[in-house]
Amino acid sequence: MRDLLEDAAKAADNHPEALARKHSKPALPKRFYQTASVAVCETGGFGIALDGRLVKTPAKAMLAMPTKAAAQLICDEFSAQEDQIDPARMPVTRLANTAVDGVAADPQAVFEDILRFASSDLICYRAATPEELVERQAGAWDPVLDLVRDHYGAQFVLSEWVMHVDQPREAIAAIGVAIKPHENPVALAAIHSMTALTGSALLATCVANRLIDVDAAWAAAHVDEDWNISQWGEDGEAAQRRAFRHGDMRAAFRLFDAL
Repeated sequence: MRDLLEDAAKAADNHPEALARKHSKPALPKRFYQTASVAVCETGGFGIALDGRLVKTPAKAMLAMPTKAAAQLICDEFSAQEDQIDPARMPVTRLANTAVDGVAADPQAVFEDILRFASSDLICYRAATPEELVERQAGAWDPVLDLVRDHYGAQFVLSEWVMHVDQPREAIAAIGVAIKPHENPVALAAIHSMTALTGSALLATCVANRLIDVDAAWAAAHVDEDWNISQWGEDGEAAQRRAFRHGDMRAAFRLFDAL
């Protein structure tokens, strides 16, 4: 299940700029339709019609969203394709396919996987040195822990470096309660994607419940990386991968917000 859910994150490796480094690159399918539009599905929900023909998922299920706004996001991605259909440029569509083909079959497994992230959450593992990094982590992550404590009554325990620390069951349960209202498979897929992309269920939960901005959450998740860049400079390929994943993060929130 996790392999399927992390397709959006792994898709960065299939971006054309990454594939160009390989000896060969699979040919992208040509755009075969003139128009993309939102259509009401007979089975319920809103689908995407290409020249009047409804789109299906890779598993041949109907690609139907709970709201017209969510379907419109997918429709816009199809409309934006040019001569070829490039899945790397369709993050909302990729995530919607994951929701329909994967999450809908076992939403409880996805819910529990998010809580597993919370049990070893990024923002609970702190550096001991150097002082500048310690201060950056505290400045970005302590306010999030304060929000989690104040809004959900969840008190998380901090650890230095990668020494595992068991989080209180009550804290994990409180995050579960905060996520529970978003039981729709599409919403769960979006929260899981934001969790996997940041390494933090706490950041993703706060974004989902509008406690922090999606870009602020993304910046908080990259405090360590940004500090390393400030010390050693930035690698061009790493910057491209990060930008691609940031696009996936924003796409996950846009889909969530459209529900």
